[in-house]
Amino acid sequence: MEFSETSLKGAYLVRLKKMEDDRGYFARAWCCDEFSRQGLNPGMLQLNVGFSHSRGTVRGMHYQLPPHAEVKFIRCTRGAIYDVIIDLREGSPTFGQWYGQELTPDNDLMVYAPEGFAHGYQTLQDNSEMYYFTSAAYAPDAARGVRYDDPIVGIKWPLPVSLISNADRNWPGLKQANR
Repeated sequence: MEFSETSLKGAYLVRLKKMEDDRGYFARAWCCDEFSRQGLNPGMLQLNVGFSHSRGTVRGMHYQLPPHAEVKFIRCTRGAIYDVIIDLREGSPTFGQWYGQELTPDNDLMVYAPEGFAHGYQTLQDNSEMYYFTSAAYAPDAARGVRYDDPIVGIKWPLPVSLISNADRNWPGLKQANR
């Protein structure tokens, strides 16, 4: 795996390092030792799957309050998604800023979002699927979100939003979000 820090301190873009031959390729998509060497949290507890039928669907921007704050490590396994993270860490030099990256099964990219980040994505193709590890179990009482179209954050989604849940549509903006 190859790690490169994004424009948001502590958030990384991770690229699969493929070993190819006549049969295809082999790549390591997760390794506790490699994450530890990078100074990243290797303690993943859950593997979640998200599937969306329709192009333009937005899910997010989700996070959990401490002590249930979580690292997320995201990969698209079918279709294509535009993955977005927002730095919600008070005092961070990139507080309130967002980073977006297209993830597909073919571009070999994954996103590592540390604790204190909101996460969401938009499907760029019908029938898109993504997997993501989390370092904490889902805690409904700690679940929060930031509005996907908050003008203060200013996320530029690549497609018009075709489908979004009422819960995601009604999260507060960054200034009102409970952190």
